[in-house]
Amino acid sequence: MKRLTAAILAAVAAIALAIPAAWADNPKREFRGAWIHVIGQSQWMDKSPKAQREYITEQFGLLEQAGCNAVIFQVRPTADALYKSQYEPWSYWLTGRRGKAPAEDWDPLAFAIEEAHRRGMELHAWLNPYRVTSNAKETLPDNHDANTQPHRFVKFNGQTFFDPAYQENRDFICLVIEDIVSRYDVDAIHIDDYFYPYPADGKRFEGDDASYAKFGGGKNRNDWRRENVDKLIEQIHKTIKSTKPWVRFGVSPFGIWRNKSSDPRGSNSGGLQNYDDLYADPLLWAQKGWIDYLAPQLYWALDLKAAPSRHLAEWWNDNANGVDIYIGQDTKRTMDTADPGNNAKDELDTKIKLSRRLENVKGNVWWHGYWVTGNYKGVADRLRSDYQSTLALAPAYGDSSKRPEAVKGLKFIRENGNLILGWDQAAHGRTQKETDTVKYVVYEFLPDEDSSDLDNAQAIISITPSHRLIIAAKGEESRLKGNTYVVTAVDRMNRESKPVKLKL
Repeated sequence: MKRLTAAILAAVAAIALAIPAAWADNPKREFRGAWIHVIGQSQWMDKSPKAQREYITEQFGLLEQAGCNAVIFQVRPTADALYKSQYEPWSYWLTGRRGKAPAEDWDPLAFAIEEAHRRGMELHAWLNPYRVTSNAKETLPDNHDANTQPHRFVKFNGQTFFDPAYQENRDFICLVIEDIVSRYDVDAIHIDDYFYPYPADGKRFEGDDASYAKFGGGKNRNDWRRENVDKLIEQIHKTIKSTKPWVRFGVSPFGIWRNKSSDPRGSNSGGLQNYDDLYADPLLWAQKGWIDYLAPQLYWALDLKAAPSRHLAEWWNDNANGVDIYIGQDTKRTMDTADPGNNAKDELDTKIKLSRRLENVKGNVWWHGYWVTGNYKGVADRLRSDYQSTLALAPAYGDSSKRPEAVKGLKFIRENGNLILGWDQAAHGRTQKETDTVKYVVYEFLPDEDSSDLDNAQAIISITPSHRLIIAAKGEESRLKGNTYVVTAVDRMNRESKPVKLKL
């Protein structure tokens, strides 16, 4: 069931008789993410720190209401920081000037993690690895490495980028990531689709003659560029896993790997290609085990000739190479485009149902989150009422034979007239480990339901870090007589413990 208040819980028996048919199709495990970006978003810098905190709380709350269970939050848009960093300056997009600290002593990333986790949601820290400036008008301080060590940087289309050929740059990017992973309780590190610069004005990037002459060694330049990106991806993977093995590494590539016209393994499409235009090979990264998930950006209509997202979703599913696929969905285009084959005014229903029937596709990510929180053309209402109306755990990772300890001390507590389900809070040791309990799943089964059916998403009434849950307000306890409550612990890899039951 949808996240329920005590008042709604009190009427759960009546609700159960009128559950919409669509609810039965909602899986128990599904990644339901949303990208929250700050680049290009002046509303962040126009707010005081207090207002920024309120904004994060509001946005995360609206995503929660829409049924999302993960936020991909941008923390490094242009070699800068939305967190306290000793390596990079405060972000222009946060304060209005690169290097200018917030007016108060606060840390947006730490606050975002707290806001996500208290809702039972994941927080994926989103970084752009190579981009240093976003436009030609932006100037960098005199002491910036781009000015003091210009050989390590390239320029294209008015922007400045780290040159992927330099090991010093790979080391620095991984130093930034190690700093985030070691100091913050992030669930994942996420990088987007910007590798070598996108073509502009019909021209591909050709700004690395010097580094190719220095490091190319006579290799085919395109192969050499891909190798440079491969080295970064592998090093990021090693950095994350050597720091905190449970922190995942996800990449959101452009939606086309290669067109079939370029490679028989490619997709039936005719657009820009990761492999040939951005020098990125996400299929290789998956094969090598360097990444945990791919979120290809399938931002097109279902049957757009150059890039049909219907076919591309199937293609990525068939080429997952052992990693989870989360489909990046363009919220606005999805809601703006009619779907005559489904007799619908938008493509939302078909896209979600398509993602759920593909074996290796484990969820969706909504671009961008502001269209969801703004309820563009009713998208949040639709997600809330139909497709994300039940709670869902994100997919589990790691060794499935490992799991957290089962909860202890499950009991009913009567306090101030409320009926509370309580249990002992799991203790953590001095050193974090992957099987640490980080949240709990609470199931409610009616007297005629099978309380061993933990795949029943409708039975989940809460995913919470708390060890107490109000299940009935004063005077409403009798309505729940005969119900069975089941609680499981969830660890850092989203694995569940053995269930513990208690009947009222």
